[in-house]
Amino acid sequence: MHPLNRVTAPLKPAARMSTRWPTAGWVLAVAACATVSSGWAAPARNPAAEAVVEGTIGDIQARIASRELRCSDVVGAYLERIKAYDKPRALNAITTISSQALLEAQKEDRSLGHGRSMPPLFCVPVVVKDNMDTAGMPTTAGSIALKENRPPDSVVVQRLRSAGAIIIAKSNMAEWAFSPRRTISSTAGETANAYALERVPAGSSGGTASSVAASLALVGLGTDTGNSIRGPSSHLALVGMRSTLGLVDLQGIVPLLADYDVAGPMTRTVEDNARVLSVIARTPEGKQIDYTKGLRTATLRGVRIGILRALADPKEMTRDIGLTFEQALSDLRAAGAIIVEDVTIPDLNREGGLYCPGFRTDVNNYLASLGDSAPIHDVAEVFRQGRYAPESKEQFEFFMRGSEQPQAAACPDFASSPARVAFRHDVIAAMEAAKVAVLAYPSWSSPPALRSRAVEDYSGDNSQRVAPPTGLPALTVPMGYSKGNLPVGLQLLGRAYDEATIYQIAYAYEQATHHRVPPTGFPAL
Repeated sequence: MHPLNRVTAPLKPAARMSTRWPTAGWVLAVAACATVSSGWAAPARNPAAEAVVEGTIGDIQARIASRELRCSDVVGAYLERIKAYDKPRALNAITTISSQALLEAQKEDRSLGHGRSMPPLFCVPVVVKDNMDTAGMPTTAGSIALKENRPPDSVVVQRLRSAGAIIIAKSNMAEWAFSPRRTISSTAGETANAYALERVPAGSSGGTASSVAASLALVGLGTDTGNSIRGPSSHLALVGMRSTLGLVDLQGIVPLLADYDVAGPMTRTVEDNARVLSVIARTPEGKQIDYTKGLRTATLRGVRIGILRALADPKEMTRDIGLTFEQALSDLRAAGAIIVEDVTIPDLNREGGLYCPGFRTDVNNYLASLGDSAPIHDVAEVFRQGRYAPESKEQFEFFMRGSEQPQAAACPDFASSPARVAFRHDVIAAMEAAKVAVLAYPSWSSPPALRSRAVEDYSGDNSQRVAPPTGLPALTVPMGYSKGNLPVGLQLLGRAYDEATIYQIAYAYEQATHHRVPPTGFPAL
């Protein structure tokens, strides 16, 4: 653990299945219009509609506590935004809308009226990726083969609900989480990038990313096998955390590769991200950690940050992203960080022994957990029958390769993989030698590709290179924009179970720069 130097700094206030829209009581009530002498009624200000745009957890909860808003106002405002913007603006980020969310919010309003204190995520409307089991809503993993799959809550969803969160919708994803390039499913089609609808949001958690970026929910959950939290978060000016492998329980989540998969938060601010991870994560000893504690005194003064130049090669970056990254380093220095140039990890591009074709076995284990309610029993059936989007064919073939026989895919866990343990050892050794708290590099070294050229122009995905095979935690935080309005992320990679340090550095950088700007086209209603 590398503790940061501390100074006092005030924390900014951070602030089941149905696609039919509830009718009675659904639309927000607004104040009576003021009548002027001409007889024209001026439209009333809707504080909830304004509050939810770029809203933060602390902000929203403070307004509810002061009786400025009700929980039902907040949830209703987000549901209205989904209705107004998702399909009408061709964002196509949402797959299923909860029919119970507003009723749950009204129940929370009543509980506050009886003097109940607020739990950590009280009235936090959440959108979850459609590979996480959520009671009352289908879990499809983007595949038509699972369109009737309706299991009870996954562990992460249980923990969110226990902390007071309200699941308002499921988000679109790349089919079976296959693609890092784009977000296309056979259940809902393609999701667009909220900043530029003609561009990709990356994959596979692109639906969560565009939902949160456009303020269709307060926070979101994604999964990350190689890139799928950090890539979309980078492309949508979000904070995305891939925590230490195993820190978040994956029970009730449709896997891609169980020995690589991580579930985690995708948010508009570092603080909100830390709040969500504090709820869903457990250490190996079963303890919860409050990752927000160190934020109040976080500073960059004297913090040593290593630059992984192998992932910031000017030959591999577009010029404007290269300039944005160099500006980020200047901003870090200006805030007091010590930049340690060109930390080198031997054999960074190693491949041998890192990958095991466990997709079929892992998915079939999930299906077996469903018991008699499982809609299918072997994902190979789906592959042989061609039940997938045409865009998924190449990836489906890749992940099925070597796993047609289940016994051929008995993949070891991380601790039993000598190559992966050695890789992590080499990364930590390089950090120790340089005496750095984290390593930094661009999350993606090229801008989001055009959707029409998502395959041809796929390049610059740095998130696959270090964190997944080493099991180490990594977070992306907005560091600016390329081509005028296309978001760019700064990635910070740290030691195992040292998410607190990563959050502190990211928070101090965020507060020093304030790069996030919401996408145009999704204003307050």
